[in-house]
Amino acid sequence: MSDTASRTPIYLGQQPFHTADTPTSGKEVTCDGETYYKISAVDRMRPFFMSIVSHSDHWMFLSSNGGLSAGRVNSDHALFPYYTDDKITEGAETTGSKTIVLVEAADRRTLWQPFSDQDRGVYRIERNLYKNAYGNKVIFEETNHDLGLTFRYQWSASERYGFVRQARLESTASTPVKVSVLDGIQNLLPHGIPEGLQRGSSNLVDAYKKCELEGGTLGLYALSAIISDKAEPSECLKSNVVWSVGFDAPTALLCAKQLNTFRTGGAIETETDIKAERGAYFIQSDFELAAGEGKDWMIVADLGQSIRGVIQLKKDLQSPDQLRETVLADIEAGSERLIALVAASDGLQLTADRRRNIRHFANTMFNIMRGGIFDENYTIERADFMAYIDRANHKVFFKKQQAMAAWPETFDLFFLQEQAAQAGSQLQAPVRRVPAAEVQPPPRRPEPPVEPVLHQPPQRGRRLQNPGLPRQLARHLPKLGGARALLPRVHRGHDFQVPQRHHFRRLQPLPRVQRWL
Repeated sequence: MSDTASRTPIYLGQQPFHTADTPTSGKEVTCDGETYYKISAVDRMRPFFMSIVSHSDHWMFLSSNGGLSAGRVNSDHALFPYYTDDKITEGAETTGSKTIVLVEAADRRTLWQPFSDQDRGVYRIERNLYKNAYGNKVIFEETNHDLGLTFRYQWSASERYGFVRQARLESTASTPVKVSVLDGIQNLLPHGIPEGLQRGSSNLVDAYKKCELEGGTLGLYALSAIISDKAEPSECLKSNVVWSVGFDAPTALLCAKQLNTFRTGGAIETETDIKAERGAYFIQSDFELAAGEGKDWMIVADLGQSIRGVIQLKKDLQSPDQLRETVLADIEAGSERLIALVAASDGLQLTADRRRNIRHFANTMFNIMRGGIFDENYTIERADFMAYIDRANHKVFFKKQQAMAAWPETFDLFFLQEQAAQAGSQLQAPVRRVPAAEVQPPPRRPEPPVEPVLHQPPQRGRRLQNPGLPRQLARHLPKLGGARALLPRVHRGHDFQVPQRHHFRRLQPLPRVQRWL
């Protein structure tokens, strides 16, 4: 008898506690014509950390349970709080994606919260994780076998619009089903919050937060004033923005205060102005799914938008279908640009082992993220090269300035090598062989004359009577012999090779002694 069959059943009230028996496995799959690596039953693994890259300045770090941190450029421009791996994993319930679904079946409404551990054991579910071969897209998927529904969402990046979250709710049941969906992202940061301020004074930052709704679906997240201890006014002129397409006239929320109301079946109201609360963006809509039908929507978030950018977004949102196609096209253009960047560093290879090809692509990609690539292959700009030579070797620049000025504005490495070879052949002088008979040794330096010096040791209790001697020599006079000993003295000539001593790790010449005796 297996261990599972011998266990005593566990109940949540009157409901049996369901446990997943599907083993964790991984394989390559194809989604929308793109290769992904799928991890089945990912919830049975310990949460792990991963990153989502882009061809631009986006950065995103996710945990396999859904917690994340993301932003642009660096950690001082974060859309979600930038914390360590453990805090991001632990904050999956309060930061990042959040979805609540109310399903109407027969005479009851059933609550389902995908990717939340609050309902663990209530349903027979299966959670899968997908990541594409290029590393710039990730998909979270949960299938509820009891309700006959599958929910998935994907994170990707757009150069023009920021971070894109595409969601889909699909029915696998044989009959139509009515659902009420509340979906969005939470714990959004306003513009102008450095990492250190958020990490050390997050409660103070909450007091300055201001969330506004424009045009029904455009959320603005800014500070009421720049946080500073200086006695001067400081206004925040930029904001982070979040908007959505896909729902018809949805109810929009700017914070998480009404989530419990929706969970309990209460009516929620659109929020247009929220102050001193952690920002969020939720949209709620009711619709019916036929058997095998699905519903798609999109939430997009970006950072540091000015008034001009906000006005342009409001204008674009008047044509949601066209805007959606523009976003998707920009995502694909970003993927192509990422592939081109990796290809410029020889990151594309084709072998019999596909996983090794993907691994090589990832290794090369992370290498160029640290070190970069050559713009336009190995093309060199003349002005840039001349400025470099001027800094590196001014003498060579002074000699070759006119020659370099006649070069084309851009050239490649082969042209530079040819010019260097020509300059080397012109500077190289003919070599004349010298017969051995003509080779004379250098003249030998004559030894300086030595004269006897009469040594008179000092008497006990009296000072040295010969103040003309250097102190270094006077210190050693008692050890040089008895009274009236003959000491060699070297005449000072015109030899500038004077002794040297160490002084602060540099060799300094000893001072010339003007008087020896």
